[in-house]
Amino acid sequence: MRSVLGQPSVAAGRVYIGVDTGMVYALDANIGCQLWSYKADAGVRSAITVAPFTNQRQAAYFGDLKANVYAVNATTGELIWKVHVDDHPSARITGAPKVFEGRVYVPVASGEEGAGGNANYACCTFRGSVVALYLETGKQIWKTYTIAEAPKQVGKNSNGVLRWAPAGGGVWNSPTLDARHRALYIGTGDAYTSPAPDTTDSIMAMDLDSGKILWSIQDTQDDTWLAGCTGAKLPENCPAKVGPDHDFGASPILITLPDGRSLLIAGQKSGNVWAHDPDKKGAVVWKTALVANTTEFGGKIIWGGAADAQNAYFGLGTGGIAAVQLRDGEKQWFTPLQPAPAMASHTGEDGPLSAIPGIVFSGGWDGVLRALSTTNGSVVWGYNTVQDYQTVNGVAGKGGSMGAPGPIVVGGMLFAPSGYIGVKNGMPGNVLLAFSIQ
Repeated sequence: MRSVLGQPSVAAGRVYIGVDTGMVYALDANIGCQLWSYKADAGVRSAITVAPFTNQRQAAYFGDLKANVYAVNATTGELIWKVHVDDHPSARITGAPKVFEGRVYVPVASGEEGAGGNANYACCTFRGSVVALYLETGKQIWKTYTIAEAPKQVGKNSNGVLRWAPAGGGVWNSPTLDARHRALYIGTGDAYTSPAPDTTDSIMAMDLDSGKILWSIQDTQDDTWLAGCTGAKLPENCPAKVGPDHDFGASPILITLPDGRSLLIAGQKSGNVWAHDPDKKGAVVWKTALVANTTEFGGKIIWGGAADAQNAYFGLGTGGIAAVQLRDGEKQWFTPLQPAPAMASHTGEDGPLSAIPGIVFSGGWDGVLRALSTTNGSVVWGYNTVQDYQTVNGVAGKGGSMGAPGPIVVGGMLFAPSGYIGVKNGMPGNVLLAFSIQ
């Protein structure tokens, strides 16, 4: 393996994690010994969700990069059920499934936006969605697309290959559940075809029971983007105006303020942080820019932030961590984080953060795990994970970049996956590291 794709999850004294080979592992959280492993059909980039399956059993739920969703016995690793939730060849699951009241809610994203430079590809036909499944059987209850209109033929390339629209709106993030409103919230991706549907680059609410779209607020209009659409002469699949690629890759954070108001805090690849009001159909409460230019190509806030009672914290692809005040979006501090000169090509804090009282943790593309003070952003601790390790299971271990999965804190221990290739020429690695204050 070369990349630890999934965010680690900890439940009942076990750590669950998925990797690029499709292996899912359950480890003893205290000593790291492997308890079981399961081989999925493709790489597992979602975090593993552990939840009751019956009164007697717990199950681990996850998705793979071929749009399969799995439920396996959390104790033994034995398969309970497996379902394919989207027939598009580019469909994939990247966000963790959410389990609530006997249902599993699964976000569906896509790799189709990589087809811009391929004139032999009939672009584009994928639409993002959320699928609700019965917890015990995996049977589909409902499926709601982020773009309501099905793709239809809109023309041909010069070589006769069909062109289709509309497409896009992948859901890269794990849904955020709101029991009070009987709703789930997602951030949607950009469009693949012009004109961009008004549900792309949006924060969207769906009814938990029916999948009906309750409301959708678009934070960036006309964002149509495909990889390969650069240069003076654009390939034929490209839109006439290539957008800035301002997806919402991260899950919205649902918080409750001291006065009882609820907010959805959403970090966007533009570098903007948005606060939406779920009590007012997603109305924008405030917007804060964490970078000087929020109109250029995305890549500023990718996979997620963290929040405590006062602030939300976000890592930036340009390098650094910022804190914004929840009640009004006022920027509290920004700490630039630049790698050592030998790691100059590995700048950025793209992975999700974790916050505990007084500290926020982040892992960087340079492989350095850092702890920052939530009061002023000062770096209080750092650890370079790019080194060789003597592992618990005896396999040769080496740390690398931390680009998508981030560190988590459970039971007084810090768990950090190290090794990620991704889209920034990251450094490969194959280790899960555990730290303790003792």
